[in-house]
Amino acid sequence: MNLSPRVRAPELRGRAWLNTGGRELTLAQLKGHCVLLHFWTFCCINCLHVLDELRPLEERYADVLVTIGVHSPKFEHEKDADALAAAVERYGVDHPVLDDPELGMWQQYTAKAWPTLTVLDPEGYVVANMAGEGHAEGLARLVEELVRVHEARGTLRRGDSPHAVPHPDSTPLRFPGKALALPGGHFLVADSTHQSLVELDADNETLVRRIGTGRRGRKDGTEPEFSEPGGLCLLPPDVAEVAGYDVVVADTVNHLLRGLTLGTGEVRTVAGSGRQWRGTVDFDAHDSLAVDLSSPWDVAWYDGKVIVAMAGIHQLWWFDPIKRTAGVYAGTTVEALKDGPLPEVWMAQPSGLSAAPGGERLWIADSESSAVRWVGSGEMHTAVGRGLFDFGHVDGPAELALLQHPLGVLALADGSVLVADTYNGAVRRVADGQVSTVADGLREPSDLVLTADGDVVVVESGAHRLVRLGAGTLAAAGVDVAGVRHRTERPPTMLAPGAVELDLIFEPAPGQKLDESFGPSTRLEVSASPPELLLQGAGVSTDLRRRLVLSAEVTEGVLQVVAQAATCDVDAEFPACHLTRQDWGVPIRVTGDGAARLPLILRGMDASD
Repeated sequence: MNLSPRVRAPELRGRAWLNTGGRELTLAQLKGHCVLLHFWTFCCINCLHVLDELRPLEERYADVLVTIGVHSPKFEHEKDADALAAAVERYGVDHPVLDDPELGMWQQYTAKAWPTLTVLDPEGYVVANMAGEGHAEGLARLVEELVRVHEARGTLRRGDSPHAVPHPDSTPLRFPGKALALPGGHFLVADSTHQSLVELDADNETLVRRIGTGRRGRKDGTEPEFSEPGGLCLLPPDVAEVAGYDVVVADTVNHLLRGLTLGTGEVRTVAGSGRQWRGTVDFDAHDSLAVDLSSPWDVAWYDGKVIVAMAGIHQLWWFDPIKRTAGVYAGTTVEALKDGPLPEVWMAQPSGLSAAPGGERLWIADSESSAVRWVGSGEMHTAVGRGLFDFGHVDGPAELALLQHPLGVLALADGSVLVADTYNGAVRRVADGQVSTVADGLREPSDLVLTADGDVVVVESGAHRLVRLGAGTLAAAGVDVAGVRHRTERPPTMLAPGAVELDLIFEPAPGQKLDESFGPSTRLEVSASPPELLLQGAGVSTDLRRRLVLSAEVTEGVLQVVAQAATCDVDAEFPACHLTRQDWGVPIRVTGDGAARLPLILRGMDASD
């Protein structure tokens, strides 16, 4: 990898440090080490993917590499110091984290997307920046090169990373994600941070049994392993009899679906290769065990199959337990909010699913757009929500109401829907075009369960428990919250009205070249929200350079850019093929003194990515 011209790194400053034992770290203290800054926000699935990609790298280069997470929040809730500390524990972050609630470091290091990775050399200079995920192998080569150069210069200092991870409290559940009401009155809970499933008694507290060793992994059998398990779907009895298991589990970080037999506690892998999806979109049926998935977050039975909220690529998928096939159900992988026929819709990290009792609708918590959406008759519609950067806690008419990163939904027999409004700490109700608050003061509610007796049980993830809503709560759900509206404060890119050159700079991974064996090697798709922002330049082409024309009448919006490039190995007897894909949601402000060029960098992925 060629190193960029060196720029002196800005000093690290923020509200507080986590995982350092109370110490503040400075660049002077880090001198002699390679430093990797990970600009992240804990709502972002791509940031969570990068956390997992970095773990082997951090272990491999523990004596020369210091990884620092710079938490630059999107949502208002993510600015809360306690919420950040909980997220650091929830996702197993054991490197130092700098709390950057006002995005000061984000701006000084010119980050433009979550996640962004910035590498500092042992002398404190910025030598590389990259956006998105899939850079682990390239980072490894860069670290190797920095070690070689600075060991020769005498500027490398070996030693362990300055981190001190606090010991979490011991609780029966730890950040549970989803739950399921079992036929006998018990509850099955995805005990996500404990890497296991738990069966609770009908009192939603007493532990009946734990399924799983508690270790991260993907082992099947009666002593199974999971990696942050999430959604749970009880199969219809006739389907379960043929399939040979009762419950489908979304094993999120393993990129798998697992099947659980309730009688024996045996777990088997039923869908997913274990590789993260990085392909092209098709709507064909595939062998369920051969297909790549990406962070399945929830599962529900609808339309005669298991529907999967594929949060990692902003789609819904389907899985047939009898035919053992799987495929795309809805979405293009573009992260935004757009309704319409299922193959054409845009979603943003769908994280919760619930089928209406009559089966006529599938309800969706589309978390990153702070939206509640529904599927019916082959189309998707939005009930509440306005887009990626508008959120808050506002009741009233659905077209004006606001949520904040909801993770769960529960469809009720009366046609209404309850929403686990996670970052507002509330349960909301959508009914007859109105939104109301049912309960608040909860700690990151992530799911809702209806018992056979008609009680509503909330998975209060941040409080590590299941809690029942009080009697009469639903009847009193007409409470109206005037509320507060928010927009994400990520600094926009200033662009001039009229003609703007969009320039996608593609850098193939070392040892690779563009490959046109199967058609054009590159593809660029551009759209805007609102659509009126873009007068010219929307659509798909094979050229990575595009002339856009921005409206002078629309002063703010988001440019949605999706680029991909096909490459193959150079000078290999049997060259492997690779596909690099990245999408950006670039908030822009149209102003007379704005730039007339928007450069974005697409870095090639390696064979191991």
